[in-house]
Amino acid sequence: MKKPRICAVITDNDLEAIREVQPLVERFEVRIDLIGDGWQEVARALNKPWIACNRTISEGGNWQQSEARRKEELLKAVQLGADMVDIELSTSNLERVVSLIKKKASCILSFHELEKTPLLKHLKEIVKRQLAAGADICKVVTTAQNFEDNLTVLKLIPEFPGTRLVAFAMGPLGLPSRILCPLVGGDFSYAAIQRGKESAPGQITVAELKKLYEMVTV
Repeated sequence: MKKPRICAVITDNDLEAIREVQPLVERFEVRIDLIGDGWQEVARALNKPWIACNRTISEGGNWQQSEARRKEELLKAVQLGADMVDIELSTSNLERVVSLIKKKASCILSFHELEKTPLLKHLKEIVKRQLAAGADICKVVTTAQNFEDNLTVLKLIPEFPGTRLVAFAMGPLGLPSRILCPLVGGDFSYAAIQRGKESAPGQITVAELKKLYEMVTV
């Protein structure tokens, strides 16, 4: 079995906590919308690959300034060395933004449903749209209202063999899908650096996720 990969989500500028988890993860996600003005110093301190993300409120983030400024920060991140940028499929002028990102970095095109898990056929259409828009990695995140929602979102991964895909459900009921995503062929899973620093509902810590993976991949 391929070793499951963990992406630690950085939500503040606690460099000591970041250094502690660095040996346990394959990459970081720098949440510009949550860190705020000091995000560039945080990014410069990393010595592993990192994703730049500046999430809109409508998709579960905290960016409160203009859309033009939001994109500007993401393009700054590319210049600063981000090897991936996560941008929402719903972004305006998406084609232009994607082409600018892809000059220097890979592009994750993401979709977030904050209330439910749509039917598998709808999720497949979203992935097709992401691929058509130039996604290097497709990311589909739903919200679990019951256990079956985990299965629905995970079924998306084998539907697109050869495609880099991250798919899971948020919320306490979505925990199985977060854990299983890389075990069923997903690209990686996200984890919080410490308890209390989660970037989304249902996220567990790097240490917890690492322990689980060690148990199932020995």
